Amino acid sequence: MRFELDRLPSDPVLLQRMLREMAELLEQERAALNAAKAVVTTQGLTIEKLEHRLARLLRVQFGRSSEKMDIAQLRLMFDEIDTPVAANDDAGSLGEVRQPAPRKAGVRAPIPAHVPRQVVEHRPGTCSPGCTGQQTQIGEDVTEVLDYIPARFRVIRHVRPRIACRMCEQIRQAPAIDLPLPRVMASSALLAHLIVSRFVDHVPWNRQSVILRRQGIDIDRDVMSRWARKLAWLMAPLGERLLAYILEAPKIHGDDTPVTLLGNGNGSAIARFWVYLRHGWSSGDMEPPAVAYRFSADRGGQHPAAHLANYRGFLQADGFAGYNALYRDPKTKAPRDVVEVGCWAHARRKFTDVLDKNPSPVAAEAVVRIAELFAIEREIKGAPPDQRRRARQERALPRLASLRSWLETMEQGLSSDSALAKACRYPLNRWAAMIRYCDDGLLEISNNLVENALRGVALGRRNWMFVGSIKGGQASALFYSLVETCKLNGVEPEAWLTDVIERIGSHPINRIDELLPWRWQAARDTALAA
Repeated sequence: MRFELDRLPSDPVLLQRMLREMAELLEQERAALNAAKAVVTTQGLTIEKLEHRLARLLRVQFGRSSEKMDIAQLRLMFDEIDTPVAANDDAGSLGEVRQPAPRKAGVRAPIPAHVPRQVVEHRPGTCSPGCTGQQTQIGEDVTEVLDYIPARFRVIRHVRPRIACRMCEQIRQAPAIDLPLPRVMASSALLAHLIVSRFVDHVPWNRQSVILRRQGIDIDRDVMSRWARKLAWLMAPLGERLLAYILEAPKIHGDDTPVTLLGNGNGSAIARFWVYLRHGWSSGDMEPPAVAYRFSADRGGQHPAAHLANYRGFLQADGFAGYNALYRDPKTKAPRDVVEVGCWAHARRKFTDVLDKNPSPVAAEAVVRIAELFAIEREIKGAPPDQRRRARQERALPRLASLRSWLETMEQGLSSDSALAKACRYPLNRWAAMIRYCDDGLLEISNNLVENALRGVALGRRNWMFVGSIKGGQASALFYSLVETCKLNGVEPEAWLTDVIERIGSHPINRIDELLPWRWQAARDTALAA
């Protein structure tokens, strides 16, 4: 019913009817407006999530690999942050702003003394025609030039003559040589070179085949791959011994990284390299570090459960749900012998991902607060466990308590589906594990040590791009375990592989520890000194 304002009816019944219609219309408009607002809010959250995901992908593809932030720059961006200035992971003490180091004048490094020298003497000509005066050398000038001799291939012909004795009527011949791989005409040095080129220098098999072909040697990439799988089977006991050594430690680090696995006619799938690290140098434990890789066709939680079935101790890893069965029994929820330790680098990364997308004062302050915790760790790095625990109890725990209350307050004012709210919830949901490092000086604040061990796989993945089969992935995991453990202990991988491949076929299994990289290096140093 419509009425003109200057001609309103005087009948009360008509006026009441008009008010009821207007109230119904207003309620319909209000409901439509609320529905539109809900749609807009949902779309805004969807857009924010997509922008956040895009920023992370762009950072992975083109950005820096570290989430370290310049804390002083964050304070300039957000004046409302009143938290004391904290240095990032590479700075000195709290509040210190790093200044660029003064540029030094270029100094040519000398050529190392162990490089062989070949002397070429350049004598001057006669001083003048017909001069017979005595020539005396009063000094010399020496110019050293580093030269390169291209790698050369050679064929070693093992000749075993048959000797006949006419008196004894016997024929004698030396026994056949033991090849590193049966029916493979390749020496241990060649096999070691191919493995190191593939898993240390990240040169794929096809590229190695092309390089060898330029030198007149034709070895197909499929042949190299078969050799590697056979060699992996031969050296598998070393890989098992490495994992057993790692699981003897009271604290280990765990992580995983994706890799493309080619299917059998079904396209490709995302497989996983699992990595477990023993490394305690920063807590004063000087036992040799070691790392072990394992391969699986998927990311199921049953894989780490099988790898760590016999482990008892602390496991520092990210918040992947597949590790939960290690910490608690899935049925009874009773705690098990593996204790979870959180990673503050993962928590910080959630906030730096938000900052990469848009300037957020909350994310910036979270990064500053977490940086204070890392600054404490830098000061106590390498100290005995008791000293580390005492410093954390006195200095880190109060900051952690303040950080927890601040995160809870910030989360309440955020949309539950936003990236910033998820970043706040990440440490809150696993708070007991996040602060566990303060109770034991052997533990670390972050899982960065194992992420450093994954760099070899990350670099190689850009070159070889995929794993051709499950057996190939398992072989790759073994060789990454061996070469990365060599690198952790300062052992030259190619020299170690050359010697171990030559010996392992006849080496007693009960003395397998003698071939571990750090023990091999110690025995070699002792022999050279003698």
